[in-house]
This record gives sequence, structure tokens and C-alpha cells, in this order.
Amino acid sequence: MPSAEQYLKPEIVRQIKRLDLRAQFIVKGFLHGLHASPFHGFSVEFSEHRKYTPGDDPKDIDWLIYAKTDKYYVKKFEAETNITGYMMMDLSRSMGYTYQQEMTKFDYSICLAAALCYLMIHQQDPVGLITFDTKIRSCLKPKTRRSHLGDVLSLLANLKPEGETDIAQSIVQVAAMLRHASLIMIFSDLLTEPTAVLDALYRLRHGGHDVILFHVLDEAEVQFPFRGMVELEDPENHRRLSLDADAFRQDYLAEIESFRTLYRRECSQARIDYVPLDTSMQFDRALTEYLVNRASRG
Repeated sequence: MPSAEQYLKPEIVRQIKRLDLRAQFIVKGFLHGLHASPFHGFSVEFSEHRKYTPGDDPKDIDWLIYAKTDKYYVKKFEAETNITGYMMMDLSRSMGYTYQQEMTKFDYSICLAAALCYLMIHQQDPVGLITFDTKIRSCLKPKTRRSHLGDVLSLLANLKPEGETDIAQSIVQVAAMLRHASLIMIFSDLLTEPTAVLDALYRLRHGGHDVILFHVLDEAEVQFPFRGMVELEDPENHRRLSLDADAFRQDYLAEIESFRTLYRRECSQARIDYVPLDTSMQFDRALTEYLVNRASRG
């Protein structure tokens, strides 16, 4: 059974810290910029009173205090810049696959989630965790305390990707569950029919949420390195298929490219961030590149 320490081993911690050093200035603008305008749920919260001074807006005078004290005080407001994040982690059996890489897709996703959790907590942005297969399995409420990263990793370390999945239904559940506009970060290989998933993603966006879709595939699923006659197995329903890999390669590569292109196009139109990844990529570099691209766009 993996432990939280597996995901906090020295090389992973170094990668996260390196990511923090390289991307901190971007992350601040990226996370807080999500709520930087009236069109992204910008709000203010009451902070304190202070004495009225010439130039203050009379609309800010607290007339209840005036009635009690016969003195003018204005309500002081401050911008509410924190954004609440939720990481959605796919527990389907296919996420446990790796061909030659040290990390499975699930392990890779956990490292990505750890980095984002670390960065958000450093920004004082609350972040929570939702795990799902055919439905939501567990939910950790968003928190900002430093020890929360350990709680997130402990939960993930004790889970094993082993079920079938219904990504669309799980996203719909989350959309119905959340009451306030949030940042939803989804980690999945998306190995299911895309139409229902895209419809569920549109529903999330319609609810006012910002959505980042991390599409995590194994290197072999992207490169198809197989040769000769091979037997492939569907990890979720265990169906087996024998085929000539050399004859099948071009069709497969065209299909996987078409699959990613569909998500890239539809997510772009819905203003959802689509991040295609594979397990051969250093996750800190991949995440930093994404944050730089996001910052340059916005």
C-alpha cells in the first residue's frame, strides 16, 4: 500500500519547491486573477468602520452608528480575492496503468495535485479534494492550513484506482453540490465516450466555475511503442484484443490525436483550460508551462 510519504519523497518535494520558486509570481496572478473582475464573481466583504473624511462616498456612511453616536462613520470594505479550489481525482482502474514509466497515471496525477495544493495553500487559497469513479467516493473540505496537504496525500495514498468510471455523472454531481463559484481541477485519462463528459463540463462552466481539465495519459497511450502481434486489454472491462501493432499504429495515433483535438477545441470554446499531459513529462515543468501560458493569455 502506498503512503503519503511516497508522494512527498525528496525528489518530489524538490520538484514542488522548484515549481514554487519558478512559478510563484505567476500563480499569484493566475489564482487571484480568476476573480479579478465583476465577470468572474468579484465580491467584497465588510471589514471595519472608520471615521468619515471628506471625499468618502456618502453611500458608505453607516446610518445606524450615526443614530447611536451622532458621528459619521463609513463602512470599510476589502476585496475578497481568495478563490476556493476543488481537485477532482479519477479512481477508475485505467488510471492505475503504466507501460514503462515509474509512475502510473494515478501516481502522476497525485503529484500534480500535490503541487497545486501546495501552491494554493501558500497563496492562502482554500483547496479541497473530491475522488470519484462511477460516483463521488470521498470529499475533503477546502482548507488553507499547511497540514491540509498531508491530509490530501494521506487520503489519496490509501486509495487504489480499481473501479469502472462515470466521469460525466460525477461532474454533474459536483456541479449540483457546489453553491459558490469555485476553481475545479479535474485529473482523468478521459477514457470514455466524450459527448456526455463535455456536456457535464459545460454545465460546470454554466454554474460560474472556472475549470481546468488535466488530461493525463500514459506515455505508451500517446506514442504506441508496441511492435508485432500484441494482446491489449481494456483495464476496466478486461476485454482482450489481439492485433498487429505495426499495421494498427497509424490508425491509433490518428485516433488519439483526434480525441485530444476534440477536447482542445470544445474546451477552448467553453473557456475551459484543457491541459494534455503524459507520464513521460516532468510534472513541475509541465505545470509551470501551463501556468505561464495561462498568465500570458489573461
